[in-house]
Amino acid sequence: MTLAGKVAVVTGASRGLGRAIAAALAGAGADVALAARSKADLEETARQVQAAGRRALVVRTDVASYAEVETLMGRTIHELGRLDIVVNNSGVAKVAPLVEMTADDWRFMVDVNLTGVFNGCRAAAPHLMAQRSGKIVNVASVLGQVGLPGYTVYAATKGGVIALTRALGVEWARHGIQVNAIAPGWFATPMTETAFADPRINERLTRDIPMRRIGRPEEIGPLAVFLASAASDFMTGQTIFLDGGHSAG
Repeated sequence: MTLAGKVAVVTGASRGLGRAIAAALAGAGADVALAARSKADLEETARQVQAAGRRALVVRTDVASYAEVETLMGRTIHELGRLDIVVNNSGVAKVAPLVEMTADDWRFMVDVNLTGVFNGCRAAAPHLMAQRSGKIVNVASVLGQVGLPGYTVYAATKGGVIALTRALGVEWARHGIQVNAIAPGWFATPMTETAFADPRINERLTRDIPMRRIGRPEEIGPLAVFLASAASDFMTGQTIFLDGGHSAG
């Protein structure tokens, strides 16, 4: 599952699962363009990529802006020489009952979590189609399939990512491009640390997981490498749930 000679873009690479995915891709041999809104945090991810002996390109990007994502893809090709893999990982969440959500809350999560994936796929399309090869890895969520109070809007965006992945995988199969998704369950990341620091919330969420634990960021890396490599050339349109059995329970 080598990625030697390949160039990847990872959005949301400043921390958490995005950082873990970027490090794993670099460990498998890929040069990586790192995108997020926080340049300082991206620099730390870049150091991890460089520690693996690969080139890192830091591009401050708001994935909700198509123009910025298009610039990201252009700079990746110009400065790293090509584009082979796009990991659409950027995500945001606000937890509240639907009746307490505002229209702005809805737009914010849709713009980042779903439109951001569209922007990443669409901006990469001309380059991947021209070379008739490429790997798209979208990051969805177990909550795109499993209901949980307070996560209605977030779940809607992640369900959209799963549907987009399925349809686009079929649409782009004839172009030699594979489009798949990872749907993580609960992982130990900066986004979840506050919730899991509360013993009551921790117990409530982990009892839905047959393995009775949350995931570690480094556990997502091997799956991302598989989906980015030639080992998954006959797989497209699929969403793989990496959730300790949560979605199967």
